[in-house]
Amino acid sequence: MIKENQRLLNYFNILTDAIVAVLALCLAYLLRFYVFEGSEYHLQLAQYLRYAVFMVPVYLFIYEGYGLYESFRSTRFLKEFGLIVRANLVGFVLFLAMLFVHRYIDVSRWTLLMFACINTLGLGTKRYMLRRILRSYRAKGYNLKHVLLVGSGAAAQDYAAMTLRNKDLGYNITGYIAEPGMPKAPLYIEEAVGRGAPKTHEIPQVAGYEELKDILENNFYDEVVCAMDAEYTDLLPSIISECEKSGLKLLVIPFYYKILPNKAYMEEVEGLPLINMRRIPLDNKLNGICKRGGDILLSALLIVLTSPIMLFAAIGTKLSSPGPIIFKQERVGKDNKTFTMYKFRSMRVNAQSMTAWSKDEDPRKTKFGSFIRKCSIDELPQFFNVLKGDMSLVGPRPELRKFVDEFKETVPLYMIKHQVRPGITGWAQVNGLRGDTSIRERIEHDIYYIENWSFMLDLKIIAMTAFGGIFNKEKLK
Repeated sequence: MIKENQRLLNYFNILTDAIVAVLALCLAYLLRFYVFEGSEYHLQLAQYLRYAVFMVPVYLFIYEGYGLYESFRSTRFLKEFGLIVRANLVGFVLFLAMLFVHRYIDVSRWTLLMFACINTLGLGTKRYMLRRILRSYRAKGYNLKHVLLVGSGAAAQDYAAMTLRNKDLGYNITGYIAEPGMPKAPLYIEEAVGRGAPKTHEIPQVAGYEELKDILENNFYDEVVCAMDAEYTDLLPSIISECEKSGLKLLVIPFYYKILPNKAYMEEVEGLPLINMRRIPLDNKLNGICKRGGDILLSALLIVLTSPIMLFAAIGTKLSSPGPIIFKQERVGKDNKTFTMYKFRSMRVNAQSMTAWSKDEDPRKTKFGSFIRKCSIDELPQFFNVLKGDMSLVGPRPELRKFVDEFKETVPLYMIKHQVRPGITGWAQVNGLRGDTSIRERIEHDIYYIENWSFMLDLKIIAMTAFGGIFNKEKLK
């Protein structure tokens, strides 16, 4: 049933993607020739719609090539939208090249560009709304994916708990198969319900491991999830074999799942598969060059735009208390190297300025310093750090060497943050983890950013900073 539902969803997506593309072309045409008053002598809308008969199937074919008609049940929307952007960019370049070759086709290049932008936003909006509707539908118990769980240890229990926490994903564990020699008993999983007592769910044991073959042949499951502990790994080949014979999709949770990164990548050396435990997208030279180029252009623009605010902050800092306008502090950056970070001075000159961690209610702060910290104005000089190459606009926040030496011994994976340039803002900061907050939570967010970096994620963080992350929770003095 789930396969039939996915097929219907694919047909719906193909149809609605085609409709969105046609509407986007019409809107682009109206904007180009009626809002922006394009050339008086241009093709009529009817002719553009005739070209759409050829354009739309090509775009649908590109979407298929980018996997946009596969299941996105457990995939983040940001990844799906990234595929939409890339697919539409390929389509735009393809048709631009075609117009260059066939110069007799008098199609407005500006109309084509507007179409690409509108189509991307329209398709992204449609996919997002559809995702919300489907998740709401699944949370009510419809369109469920029925799962057979193999194993009863920690990994199996964590997977079961995840399905209970995320009912909108639509995974329903109909039963589990225990490891050899285990007594027959249900698997009990607790689900947190608000602030009250946890609710206990019972997953029935449908059979023992010896009966796996019969269970797969005589019952209907959409997929099998194998989550066995280390001592049972020798059984995995036979489990894979039985699932392949029955034509069922098999997903395996390795017994070392707790130390795996969010994204583990497979590499191959002379036929031997290797797991890359920490592949960082910014290690790619092209990604690094593009991010650095964006940092230079955007930080230069922001310096110009915020120069009146920085002049105001400089005057206010000078008048608020004796001392320098710019506060310089040694922080630890990329590759564990020390650099000088700039800020507008928000505190009175004191002996602890190079070693102490500032707090919400800090007697060292001046009244004006409290104000510029509240509005994050004190961070503006760091745009010059970005120009110098010490920092990036987006990345993990840098710390003092004293704290780095302390945290690397007490906080797991802490030093991973130094594999990329530190940032003025970051994924942890836009999620409320600023100042005197949990280091462990901050590192979790930093590692997520490092392992999942993309241009879209950077843009999202910048937008979240601009519209919600500028004013922090510090109290005005």
